[in-house]
Amino acid sequence: MPSKIRNSLLWIFDALERDATYIRKPMFGCDAAYVDGLLCLIAADRAKPFNGLLVATSHDRHAALIGEFPALRPHPVLGKWLYVPQDEPAFEDLAEQLVALVLARDPRVGVEPKPRKRRGKSILPK
Repeated sequence: MPSKIRNSLLWIFDALERDATYIRKPMFGCDAAYVDGLLCLIAADRAKPFNGLLVATSHDRHAALIGEFPALRPHPVLGKWLYVPQDEPAFEDLAEQLVALVLARDPRVGVEPKPRKRRGKSILPK
């Protein structure tokens, strides 16, 4: 039986563990960080373009975040979110700064997660 590979980028979430609302969940083979119920960051340790840190945000916040962190760019697949690849020279510093934004409750970071679709029939009326 193959062993489960650990995401080498989980260190990014270390500072979030002190926050009582922090939850880590799997998301498309990566790890997602939620704070205050908002999806904030996704640590992606897979093949490109899922190799780096994704910032869950909305299009209207892109310019402000890129203005402050020029290494951020729209993700090539999930263009609604921003991304910094792991091979960016300042990756570690940038990851720490983005976590600090999450902990400061910066309104530019974080999106409401979409409710999961339930399988089967609902017993509740529409």
